[in-house]
Amino acid sequence: MKMAPRIIELKSRKVIGISQEMSLVDNQTFELWKSFRVRSSEIKNRISEDFISLQLFTNGYFDVFNPANRFVKWACVEVGSIENLPHEMSSLTIPGGSYAVFEHKGTGSPQDIFQYIYGEWIPKSKYQLDDRPHFEVLGAKYKFNNPTSEEEIWIPIKTK
Repeated sequence: MKMAPRIIELKSRKVIGISQEMSLVDNQTFELWKSFRVRSSEIKNRISEDFISLQLFTNGYFDVFNPANRFVKWACVEVGSIENLPHEMSSLTIPGGSYAVFEHKGTGSPQDIFQYIYGEWIPKSKYQLDDRPHFEVLGAKYKFNNPTSEEEIWIPIKTK
């Protein structure tokens, strides 16, 4: 698997959604998205039909990989304004900066692509991880558990 990402300079973005702390061992992603999808129509000021699956990792999370390490996962959408937050939803601003954007096609968990990104591409590139949110954009071509599904994986980077 050799795939070159697009390097994009992202302007800050605002999102609204719900979040939950979890680990890869205690993965609650399906439940998080199930509860968010039924309520996503309550969000006003959306500027895109895309959904965003976002992860907030602690500093050092990737230094020694452990699937029991905790992180915060968000199910959210991009908005133009964070006014009128729906009940029990929160807002987050994704800080601007450089991102490596990888295209993922196919079904299920893109575990192989993440192993490639963190285990091969980043160490061999002129970049290192930056301490900003990691996220996936689930656009019109995203279809859960479908072999024709497409999504974008956004990895925060900075020059080594």
